[in-house]
Amino acid sequence: MTISSHIISVLLLIFVFFVIICIEANQTPSQKPLRNDSEAIVRASNDYGNIVHEIPSSVLYPSSVNDIIDLVKSSNARSPPFTVAAKGRGHSVRGQAMTRGGVVVEMTSLGNSENGSGVSVCSDQGYADVGGDQLWIDVLRATLEHGLAPVSWTDYLYLSVGGTLSNAGISGQAFLHGPQINNVLELDVITGKGEFVTCSKNENPELFFGVLGGLGQFGIITRARIVLKKAPTRVKWVRLLYSDFGTLTKDQEHLISIEAPNYVEGFLVTNENTTNDWRSSFSSPSIQSDIVSSFKNNNGLLYAIELVKYYDNQTAQTIDQEFEKLLKELNFIPGFIFSTDVTFFDFLNRVGNLDNEKLPLTESHPWLNLFIPRSRISDFNSGVFTTIIPEFNEPFGLFIFYPLNRTKWDDRMSAVIPDEDVFYTLALLHTSGANEYQTIDKFNGQILEFCEKAGIEVKQYLPNYQSKQDWIKHYGSKWNIIQKRKAMFDPKMILSPGQRIFNSV
Repeated sequence: MTISSHIISVLLLIFVFFVIICIEANQTPSQKPLRNDSEAIVRASNDYGNIVHEIPSSVLYPSSVNDIIDLVKSSNARSPPFTVAAKGRGHSVRGQAMTRGGVVVEMTSLGNSENGSGVSVCSDQGYADVGGDQLWIDVLRATLEHGLAPVSWTDYLYLSVGGTLSNAGISGQAFLHGPQINNVLELDVITGKGEFVTCSKNENPELFFGVLGGLGQFGIITRARIVLKKAPTRVKWVRLLYSDFGTLTKDQEHLISIEAPNYVEGFLVTNENTTNDWRSSFSSPSIQSDIVSSFKNNNGLLYAIELVKYYDNQTAQTIDQEFEKLLKELNFIPGFIFSTDVTFFDFLNRVGNLDNEKLPLTESHPWLNLFIPRSRISDFNSGVFTTIIPEFNEPFGLFIFYPLNRTKWDDRMSAVIPDEDVFYTLALLHTSGANEYQTIDKFNGQILEFCEKAGIEVKQYLPNYQSKQDWIKHYGSKWNIIQKRKAMFDPKMILSPGQRIFNSV
């Protein structure tokens, strides 16, 4: 090479470098796929719980699935690898979608790109192909345009599909149709090795069953094929009050043993004003002062069943008779019934959008979600519902409580439930000031301590454990297969470190 040609080559390299610098300088932070500006970092180190805050090194805003594949492959090529946490809407409550010093993947960024999967409805085949970044509210809207809908939901629809399928996804329909993970036909997954794999019960089944309920440990869901059925148009919706726990659970278990209702949940009523608030949306023949008297006579605690039956134009003529027949089989307090009739969409979207994009967050949500074996539910009521909860006297918590059928769950999946035919889910949905959650954490600890001492083998849903031994106990007989799947699909332990199963952070 002559001196002149060498100089030209050097000048060319300088020019290319200068062009790259100029391009970078002209990009706003939101245009860069990999960001480490303060706004991106702060958002990635927050979640709905607003309790745990882990600081990542950077945040990926993917415009395509290939961006995520390249990131995971890049981690695998390093020694040591960096960790990767996929984040949907950030509704974890204990930092499960965070990573200290690693990279957070903002999955919702895919929805802002033409390369995202979106929602594609295949009416004749009865399914929808849905991007893992999509929200369930958008799945509902898209499928209803075709007169179809998924059969299993969560109470809150502004959650990502990939997020709920990584846990289980439960609501009042789960007794009949199982959790959301039981209503998936196929997945596209990016494994911890950076491999893009399509899987189902028949194709790559180990990955399919591992990822569903797998807490993000084995892969990142980029597409899910969701089962669809004909959608109803309206619902009959009631809330029924009980003062006796045994009567409540007998009626709940009766309801989930038959196929007459489409949705069964329940509540603990710990505030005498709760039922008065219901009157803005429900009609009731009851007198509020009578409910308050019953509430006080029952030591400040009542129970409620929430019951729904779907209908459409074809069944509109018979729905009232069918619903009345169903109510006659139940033993709620006479007259203590709250009822309404709304569209199917309005019922599923009853909670609305509660997300707050503004930072800093002003509230914390130290939630505790449990699965409780039916055989010990009476002991749990005596030790927790009638003792610990009234002593705590929390005015703003929402306590959801209802039974599920084990036969509607697929044990090959990674999710963990009690080993009984019927078990109950309890969601203690607390709200506190941003730095005032410690008192509620002590309350949650009291409940877990009571269960431990009483020998009630509860399982945490949306689990939060601090030690590997706790995780081994949580998984029980499934622990060996969880370890096997981790070794198969994420041997370098790159994915989802915030769960603290295989990573300390």
